[in-house]
Amino acid sequence: MERTEGLIQRRKQPKPENEPDLRNEENEEEEDRDSKDTRLTLMEEVLLLGLKDKEGYTSFWNDCISSGLRGCILIELALRGRIELERAGMRRKGLLMRKVLIKNSDPCGDVLLDESLKHIKETNQPETVQTWIEYLSGETWNPLKLRYQLKNVRERLAKNLVEKGVLTTEKQNFLLFDMTTHPVTDSLQKTRLVKKVQESVLSKWVNDPHRMDKRMLSLIYLAHSSDVLENAFGPLSDDDYDVAMKRVRDLLDLDIEAESCKQGTNELMWAVFAAFIK
Repeated sequence: MERTEGLIQRRKQPKPENEPDLRNEENEEEEDRDSKDTRLTLMEEVLLLGLKDKEGYTSFWNDCISSGLRGCILIELALRGRIELERAGMRRKGLLMRKVLIKNSDPCGDVLLDESLKHIKETNQPETVQTWIEYLSGETWNPLKLRYQLKNVRERLAKNLVEKGVLTTEKQNFLLFDMTTHPVTDSLQKTRLVKKVQESVLSKWVNDPHRMDKRMLSLIYLAHSSDVLENAFGPLSDDDYDVAMKRVRDLLDLDIEAESCKQGTNELMWAVFAAFIK
């Protein structure tokens, strides 16, 4: 009896054409996030949208981005499973009336996030989302709460982006003072971010916030609240710009309380949205 040489190749069953390749989708999601070095936090993305590419600083007239970045920090902590809202209870307290609670106190590995998490953990009485945005921004009349202020947030985020190879550091001389600036050095990363924002309200618009990626939804809300969303839409044609802004307005006009009650939502994320569009 002759013996067949070599290995016998296993025959693969053909996969139906209409069956989604979940493994490929997962791989694409991982690839889309790139490596750890180029993965940006929500705060870094908002700051990057706000920075002037060549000058390396945000508009002097923008007084919204400071509180917007604090909102980004709270959402980032919520999406990482570190904080959550207290339960609404039988009387269904509104989002802005509910307190922020610690869900997991493990460090995130990001200095700003860990500093904020430490502040939230150390408070004797839990506070609301709105109050924490004010505390972290230093916008409080209570001198005992000023210790919760996060200082030099924009500069620290810019240094993170320098370490990730997205920005560089320069000194610019103005008439009365010298200022450290951070021009964009990786224009591809900035272009990719702008394109991602544009596509979310144009070619990839799903007309349902709960089918949108939570990070992208948060980026649109917080970029708008930080007055930097216009920078992403500036290069669009007039027609695309009108469509994009109409869809952003549709998101801003949603009933936030009703949306937060739907299945699978992150209530703290919606509470931050409510704090900025109230």
